[in-house]
Amino acid sequence: MVDASLVPMTHHVLKANGLSTQLLRTMVPGCKVGYAPCANPKIPLTDSPADIEAAKKAYFSVPDDFRWPFCVTWWSDPVLLGQYPADGLRRFEQFLPKGWQDDMAVIHQPLDYYCQNIYQGSFVRAAENDKGYETVTPDMSVAKTAIQWNVTPDALYWGPKMLYERYKTPFIISENGMSAHDSVSLDGKVHDPNRQDYMHRYLLALRRAAEEGTDVAGYFAWSFMDNFEWAKGYFDRFGLVYCDYADNCRRIPKDSAWWYKRVMEENGENL
Repeated sequence: MVDASLVPMTHHVLKANGLSTQLLRTMVPGCKVGYAPCANPKIPLTDSPADIEAAKKAYFSVPDDFRWPFCVTWWSDPVLLGQYPADGLRRFEQFLPKGWQDDMAVIHQPLDYYCQNIYQGSFVRAAENDKGYETVTPDMSVAKTAIQWNVTPDALYWGPKMLYERYKTPFIISENGMSAHDSVSLDGKVHDPNRQDYMHRYLLALRRAAEEGTDVAGYFAWSFMDNFEWAKGYFDRFGLVYCDYADNCRRIPKDSAWWYKRVMEENGENL
């Protein structure tokens, strides 16, 4: 079932992004402009060509159910390729505003970089069904963060790799990190080895993508400090710096902050 009102909404958001990009370049000559839509990447269950192709198909296909507004290609193809994905257009063109084709030149603006917030991915394998793939439920060995998101470091390998292959634009991880059950220990410090391990694994995956040819232009940890999360308020802590909400937001750098400081200083050379 498609909520027809959402389709023109997405088109107008894309057009607004294009107009904003034009305005930024006019008002701030020489500025760098990027774009950061978000969608969890698909991870091939194995490195077999069949599973890799299945993961790409799953990642880039527009779902035929309520999840379609979260599809990476619906939001990215118009901006970076100048066209809607063909499978999405077949279903949704009837709902696009009249004369939508005339807006594509505005929507398709040259970008200096392309971003994604990536925290987790889902596993996919080839299957003999009408889609050619199926999603695989992770087993109990896959760890979870405090917010109950799966820990899947390969998301930072396959996501950037597949997106760069498709869009040929310098790629930035605009958010990555984990929520954890952080607290102040008896020694007055905040020890978060799980977050350090999480970031270490994900950064190794991102470095692998870069070493194999993905133009990785940057990585932003989420977040510098514990903050008000849009879905969870103050209950989940993503920060590298602990905020003591009961003590005037006293700030304590967690162990992961000192670890990541060294990673930044060394530009990840000694991960």
